Amino acid sequence: MANLSLYLQAFIYIAAGLNHFISPKTYLAIMPPYIPAHNLMVILSGIAEVVLGVGLLFPATRSISAWGIILLLIVVFPANIHMATASRFRKLPAWLRWGRLPLQGVLIWWAYQHT
Repeated sequence: MANLSLYLQAFIYIAAGLNHFISPKTYLAIMPPYIPAHNLMVILSGIAEVVLGVGLLFPATRSISAWGIILLLIVVFPANIHMATASRFRKLPAWLRWGRLPLQGVLIWWAYQHT
């Protein structure tokens, strides 16, 4: 079961990271206005997710990758707050916008399992 959890987590981060390059507009849309260089930030966060997801697959890099994921989740949290509170996202259901915030805690806990 632990291996399934690990492989699922790695897959999710690799897929999410690749999606930054497939659908960058999705990520650009939720960038808070006070964050500089939106395009660069989307690219860097996509690269980070792919690298960290792959790193979870190898015992030698698993722990550092899990800590990197935790850090990344903290760093991108302002984008989730922006999405929850900005009026431009009101068309999305409130449960979806606000549900992402506690989900970050769950994802941090999940990554912590591999430190």
